[in-house]
Amino acid sequence: MVETTDVFLITGFLGSGKTTLLNRLLKDFPKDKKLMVLMNEFGEIGIDGSLLVGEHFDLLEISKGSIFCVCVKTDFIKALYKLTNDVRPDVLVIESTGVANPSDLKRDLKLPIFNNRFVFKEQICLLDAAHFLDAYQVFSAVEDQISTSTMFVINKTELVDPQRVQEIKEVIRSYHPQPVFRETSYAGIDTKGLFRWSGSTVTGQGSRPKMTDDQLEQYIDDLLANPGLSLKPPDILISAIFRWDGQGLAEVDGLAAALPPSVPRVKGFVVDAGDTYLFSYVMGRYDLVKSSPGKLVDNLLVVIAPPGLMPGVEDIMGQHHFRRA
Repeated sequence: MVETTDVFLITGFLGSGKTTLLNRLLKDFPKDKKLMVLMNEFGEIGIDGSLLVGEHFDLLEISKGSIFCVCVKTDFIKALYKLTNDVRPDVLVIESTGVANPSDLKRDLKLPIFNNRFVFKEQICLLDAAHFLDAYQVFSAVEDQISTSTMFVINKTELVDPQRVQEIKEVIRSYHPQPVFRETSYAGIDTKGLFRWSGSTVTGQGSRPKMTDDQLEQYIDDLLANPGLSLKPPDILISAIFRWDGQGLAEVDGLAAALPPSVPRVKGFVVDAGDTYLFSYVMGRYDLVKSSPGKLVDNLLVVIAPPGLMPGVEDIMGQHHFRRA
């Protein structure tokens, strides 16, 4: 028999509230269970890992692309292999980048090298009530996420009227005959009812000799070379890092006002007068709130935008004393 790891996937477009939901889970997660969080960020540096609050979990971060795209697929499979042989958590929660296409995850978890370790439980999709309909019209990742999910959390409902929520539900119903919805603000939802882990054993395939690093590299190379493997590229977006060398939060507010709503995401920490603030911008709407000090990312913002917009964004950033890092 083989001990198993229950796997939950949190999806949702950029800025939908995935990390906030994850923090809710960390607060409620039982201390006698071993939890691993795998965070995947599109940008060159990880921001969201700095925002997790709690002590009773392990964290693994994969940046610079989607774990479901060929660009970092190797890192993802290596991480799962390490979990299988070394960490062996009771529960694995994967927070995917907001531009990910998660359709290949279930197949990846069943690769024979994992020896039936992983049991996929739920794919939870967060929907930003204020921006979902706009993003759905533009970015294919949104369709990929909702078409493969089983449960939908409509977040930020305080920003819209009930009619908008109903319009969002109708879009989801066009993909699923009986979707499960939860409506909330600030991801304030009962995670005990959302994440249901069991812990079990299954019939394994016998113990396998542990692969060497070279053997694992070759295995992954062969896997990626499979002509039947679908590795759909993400939406055409790029990321850039900008360092702030200005003074006063008024400059940061001015930046937010100047950025066009066609920029889907800007996030990072800025420091002013000794205090650290989290800057979070989503398609024209932003928050600037006092936060605990960042982890080696102070005064850095990660911008995610279409390539054609980035030169104009760089000009706007420069006008507010943000320079390419």
